[in-house]
Amino acid sequence: MSYQTQMDAAKQGIVTPQMETVAKKEGMDVQKLLPFVAKGQVAIPANKNHTSLSAEGIGTGLKTKINVNLGISGDCKNYDVEMEKVDLALRFGAEAIMDLSNYGKTNTFRRQLIAKSPAMIGTVPMYDAIGYLEKDLLEITAQDFLRVVRAHAEEGVDFMTIHAGINRRAVEAFRREGRKMNIVSRGGSLLFAWMEMTGNENPFFEYYDDVLDILREFDVTISLGDALRPGCIADSTDAGQIAELIELGNLTKRAWEKDVQVMVEGPGHMAMNEIAANMTLQKRLCHGAPFYVLGPLVTDIAPGYDHITSAIGGAIAAASGADFLCYVTPAEHLRLPDVNDVKEGIIASKIAAHAADIAKGIPGARDIDDKMSQARHKVDWDEMFRYAIDPDKARAYYESTPPSERHTCSMCGKMCAVRTTNLILEGKKVEFCSEK
Repeated sequence: MSYQTQMDAAKQGIVTPQMETVAKKEGMDVQKLLPFVAKGQVAIPANKNHTSLSAEGIGTGLKTKINVNLGISGDCKNYDVEMEKVDLALRFGAEAIMDLSNYGKTNTFRRQLIAKSPAMIGTVPMYDAIGYLEKDLLEITAQDFLRVVRAHAEEGVDFMTIHAGINRRAVEAFRREGRKMNIVSRGGSLLFAWMEMTGNENPFFEYYDDVLDILREFDVTISLGDALRPGCIADSTDAGQIAELIELGNLTKRAWEKDVQVMVEGPGHMAMNEIAANMTLQKRLCHGAPFYVLGPLVTDIAPGYDHITSAIGGAIAAASGADFLCYVTPAEHLRLPDVNDVKEGIIASKIAAHAADIAKGIPGARDIDDKMSQARHKVDWDEMFRYAIDPDKARAYYESTPPSERHTCSMCGKMCAVRTTNLILEGKKVEFCSEK
């Protein structure tokens, strides 16, 4: 039996090596996984040309995954630094890396990344179009955009953000509503500009079937981009966002009809009280497709700390049904993130994803927390560091102000509550003044 994509295989009842890998990582029977892939509720982004990939599943009943953005820009062209960020992402267990390079001939960096990375690789072909084609925006044709999609697919990209939902209907709703921040999606703004300057329909919408044919050939998952995502909390859940989401629901079904796997991208900035409802709305309108969210950032006033605003929103979103979190760094809204920013963003996103998995009751999610609790009960510092998300930082903090007694820390010293309770339960005395 043969198959073209993971979804195609699942519909035929074929268990692929990638499904076996995902089932093992998730601790579940592969036969339980199979129907979710067949229905589109789980995506396994796995380009046939990405030979170094260690497959991951995104969707219903699975652990929340995180994505790390990086890439070359016109103001920051250091390929070695970007590869250092890649190494950091892999070290801390990011399941996906998006190459958002938008300067020059980006395929050299992307090919090195795909050859090296066991994490799935995503791109936004729209970002790369001007550099790849060496044409200004107005000169690019619909067929040119499709050429870039094919080039990325051939190189081995596992998923692509395609802003196909910002068609004329969605633009009409956006214009009618009015916004404080207008369009904040880079790809969405470029497509909006192209549509307005040429008078044409969005090429990714008009030629959507051609896009799907390319993606199906290489088993690339389409990540349906939210070009009209809110860029401030005042714009969240407005007519533009919802009009585009309705279009994305239809595009999801069309992709599944061609056995192309789908993820749907979600909001940007959003007050906490709107997040759960948005997750429910997306799952309803997009037929249970995996949901991939950027944040959402729950306030607009924390530049320099948006890894925190994002982690708050991401934890709520994932606990309410989102499946995939795009990290946000402290550099958001300010600059291209450096290596330290990337680390802070990864850790914040991992915390949000893990906290959500506990809330969702993902089997085994709390096991490591229980091990950490046991280590704390024993006041076994080496074991605590072993279970920490960032062991090096935890150890450095502990050792920066060493306690006089190893089985305490410098905050409470011998008045440590855990130490006191342990001594009493062991039938021993608790003494402070008489102890030398």
